[in-house]
Amino acid sequence: QLQLVESGGGSVQPGGSLRLSCVASEFILDYYSIGWFRQAPGKEREGVSCMSSSGGSTNYADSLKGRFTISRDNANNAVYLEMNSLKPEDTAVYYCAARRLTCSGDRSRYDYWGQGTQVTVSS
Repeated sequence: QLQLVESGGGSVQPGGSLRLSCVASEFILDYYSIGWFRQAPGKEREGVSCMSSSGGSTNYADSLKGRFTISRDNANNAVYLEMNSLKPEDTAVYYCAARRLTCSGDRSRYDYWGQGTQVTVSS
């Protein structure tokens, strides 16, 4: 069974940057699309970004375009989320998730989840 491990979360001041990592336990290129989601306290889990199984397609939540960038390291079975110009409203637990075939913004369509990593943006 595919396992995902996130890392890279932490506490930063507004305007700062973080790079989250999601490392898979097996080969993912051409098999799994990887999505990033986040869940703030008292809110539903929402989609942040996704990279398709081939790596040829990326999606972002409209409100995050230009600040967040998703990338992939096939040799290490890893997907990264570079987050810049962070705002207090970006505070959440960030999760990566995997599904076969294409990306989806619907979290219920993902079969595998990591344990999450906390991101806190505060002055």
